[in-house]
Amino acid sequence: MLFPEEFLHYVWKFRLFDRVGLQTADGEELEILSAGMHNSDSGPDFHNARIRIGNTVWAGNVEVHLSSSDWQKHGHTTDNAYGNVILHVVYRDDVPLVLLSGRRVPTLILQNRIPDDLYNRYHKLIFGEKIIIPCEANIGAVDGLTLSHWFTRVLVERLEKRSVAVTNALNLNRGDWEETFYQFLAANFGFKTNALPFELLAKSLPQNILAKHKNNPMQIEALIFGQAGFLTDTVTDEYPRKLKKEYDFLSKKYKLTPIENHLWKFMRLRPQNFPTVRLAQFAGLVEQSNHLFSKILEIKDVKGLRNLFTDIKVNEYWENHYRFDTVSPPSAKNMGQASIDILLLNTLALFLFSYGKHNQIQHYINRSLQLLEHLPNENNAIVADFDTLGVKIKTAFESQALLELKNSYCNYKKCLQCGVGNKILKLA
Repeated sequence: MLFPEEFLHYVWKFRLFDRVGLQTADGEELEILSAGMHNSDSGPDFHNARIRIGNTVWAGNVEVHLSSSDWQKHGHTTDNAYGNVILHVVYRDDVPLVLLSGRRVPTLILQNRIPDDLYNRYHKLIFGEKIIIPCEANIGAVDGLTLSHWFTRVLVERLEKRSVAVTNALNLNRGDWEETFYQFLAANFGFKTNALPFELLAKSLPQNILAKHKNNPMQIEALIFGQAGFLTDTVTDEYPRKLKKEYDFLSKKYKLTPIENHLWKFMRLRPQNFPTVRLAQFAGLVEQSNHLFSKILEIKDVKGLRNLFTDIKVNEYWENHYRFDTVSPPSAKNMGQASIDILLLNTLALFLFSYGKHNQIQHYINRSLQLLEHLPNENNAIVADFDTLGVKIKTAFESQALLELKNSYCNYKKCLQCGVGNKILKLA
């Protein structure tokens, strides 16, 4: 049999081996009362195991190796952390294990005890030819309850990872949730194409400056378009010239330096998604929103959250413009529901989760998950691939889980750590 040590960990953890007539290498009767807790950090592989050897019940740690000689190869002989190992589980017993104290550690040999069908399923899963994911031939047979439980687990893992960036930004903003939310929301207003310039814009134009001009939409728009680098000397229409005049004054007052205009991308974007249109919508949101994050914490239904963005009013200039000084056929510049749902997914759900985790308030974590359950699934290559394998989804909760599953488990063949992989290996 050819397999890595982690497979033996899996076999021991779930006791997937022949347990009839278990004995130590020295012939003593052995019974596993508890395999212990799997340890992913340094030290013995399993903690707090309970093993009966002969007439004595032992409690302590278990170390797992392919060969008993790996104990010395891995440097455990001189490591005090391994001094209370009560059982050495190995596939091959090639060297008796004796500690420096002279104590002989009982050894359980699993060679000839691992079922062939289990090994064959594992080998096929890890080493078989695959196009999309390792379990593509089997995932369709996994029951919905197993998928649902695992989706919840990996979704929470994804949100926890993404929350790290929120926490780091919160620290830089000295605990100011409103400012941190404003920066992330701005970045997501740029979606993928213009996320960077939107983020730089928000960081160069603190929310407290905008708050001083809440009652003057023209000044809000001047600050946003000016900081974005669009109010140059070349603008000719009356509206951008007025904005430029306001910005010239305000930029001196607040010592502002605009970001580089070349960062904004228009190529391959539909006019409705031009950064100028998104900036106008962002300005409209800033104009009508006071303490936006506090409002989001209070609003409990998805419709109410959507309304924060559907009701955005932009300056009438944009009714027949997509860019400054270029007239276009009249069209509404409201945000579409698909765009709004992306903001709810990438910003609001993330911040509800991060706020709940940071403050240890489960209510907000639950609201984050519930919001994702009420949003439609994303359409991307990963979702499409799983669909071809028979994994049909409907919600953003599920599509976000699939992204985490594919990128953090499937791509690295972490089938032994995956709830889906575990289920497939146990299928008869």
